[in-house]
Amino acid sequence: MYTREDIKSLVKENNISFIRLQFTDLFGVIKNVEIPPSQLDKALDGELMFDGSSINGFVRIEESDMLLKPDFDTFAIFPWKRSHDGGRTARLICDIMNADGTPFEGCPRNMLKKVMKEAEEMGFTAYAGPEAEFYLFQFDENGNPTTKCNDHGGYFDLSPMDLGEDAREDIVLALQDMGFEVEASHHEVGPGQNEIDFKYADMVTTADNVATFKFVVKNIAAQRGFYATFMPKPVYGIAGNGMHLNQSLFDKNGNAFYDPTRDMGLSKICEYYIGGVLKHAKGFTAVTNPTVNSYKRLVSGFEAPVYIAWSERNRSPLIRIPSRRGVGTRVELRSPDPSCNPYLALAVSLKAGLDGIKNKINPPKPVNTNIYEMDIETRNALNIMSLPANLYDALIDLSNDDVIKEALGEHAYNYYMDAKLIEWDEYRTQVHDWELKRYFNLF
Repeated sequence: MYTREDIKSLVKENNISFIRLQFTDLFGVIKNVEIPPSQLDKALDGELMFDGSSINGFVRIEESDMLLKPDFDTFAIFPWKRSHDGGRTARLICDIMNADGTPFEGCPRNMLKKVMKEAEEMGFTAYAGPEAEFYLFQFDENGNPTTKCNDHGGYFDLSPMDLGEDAREDIVLALQDMGFEVEASHHEVGPGQNEIDFKYADMVTTADNVATFKFVVKNIAAQRGFYATFMPKPVYGIAGNGMHLNQSLFDKNGNAFYDPTRDMGLSKICEYYIGGVLKHAKGFTAVTNPTVNSYKRLVSGFEAPVYIAWSERNRSPLIRIPSRRGVGTRVELRSPDPSCNPYLALAVSLKAGLDGIKNKINPPKPVNTNIYEMDIETRNALNIMSLPANLYDALIDLSNDDVIKEALGEHAYNYYMDAKLIEWDEYRTQVHDWELKRYFNLF
C-alpha cells in the first residue's frame, strides 16, 4: 500500500520527469493527463480537473468539469520510456469524480467498484484472472500495419516456427518491472498469435492490469518492429482473439466456490453463480463482446464459445470449470474478447453471478460432450441456446436485461446503447469487399 509520501519519494528517487494520470473511457480506450512533478501534490489531492465533455461516454459540454482521483496503489514506472532530459515516466490510474467530489456514475472503474461493493455486502471478495490473446503483424515498407502474420507457428511452438518469442519475453520483462506476476507466456493457435497470463487479483486490480497489459504489449511490440492487435477476428479463417475471464469469490473461510463434500468439489454458491451467468449471458454479451467484429469470432468452430452451457472439462460451452480445486476453484467464462472494456466486462459478469446467488438460480446439468458436433435437434433437446449472432441482436438482449442494465447504470447504459446502435448502423449500410467480390460481376 503506497502512501502519499511514498509516491513523492519514488518520483524523486527515480528521476521521474512526467506522471501520467490514466483512466479509460466507456469503451475501454486509455486516456491520460500528463503532469510534471511540480503538479504532483495537486494531483494526489484529487484536485486536478479536466474536460469530461471530450471523453466518450462522460458528460455534456455544460457539465464538463471533472476531477481525477488517483489510486496510490497503481503507481508504476514505464520501464521503456525516457524523456528528452533522461528522466522517466510514471503513471497513476484514476477514478473519475464529479466537480463536487462525488463518484462519477459513468466512470467504468467506479461501475466495477459498485458491483464489488455489492459482493462485499454479501460477504464476498471477487477475484478474476484474464487470459488475453493478441496477434503480432508485420508493417509494410511505408510503416503501415498489415495483416501479414509475423510467423507460421501454432500452439506452444518454439523458434524457428515462433518468431515472436523475443517480443513476448520483452513484454514479460516490462510487465514484471511494472509489478505484474506473470505466470506463463506462449504462442497461441493462430500464426503470429500469442498469449501472456498473469496472476489473478481482485477484480478492480485485474481490470487495471488488463488495461495496462494492452498498453504495454502495443508499445513493446512496436519497438520490436511488430504491430500488436487485440482485435477479436483480424483475419478470416484463423483463430480469433479471446479473453477468458477466470472468476472466483472468497469469503471469510476461503474460496466460496469450493466444497470437497459435493459433486465435482463445487459449492452450491458456485453453482448458483454459474446459473446467474448463464441466465444473463445474452444480456451481457454486448458488453463483453462490444464490436461488430466480435461476432466474426463468436461462430461455431475455432474453439469459440457460442453455446450457453457449462462443463467441468469440455471447452465447447460458454463456461468451463478448470480442474484445480481448493483455493484454485474457479469459473472460466470463455466468451469475452479483449476489445471489451475490462471494467465493464467484469462488472456485468460479476453482477450476473451475484444475481444467481441472490435468487438461487440452479444451472442446467453440465454438458460434457462436444457441442460443436451436435446437430440442432440434439442441442434443442438439451435446451442449449446460443449467444447473439451479431452486435444488433446483442444490444436488443441487453435492452431486455434489467440486471445488466443496473450494473451499467442509467447514464452509461443510455450512452453505450446509442453509440453502439450507431456503430451497427454504419456497418449495416456499408458496402464491403466481400459483396463486391461476390456480386459485382455476377449481376
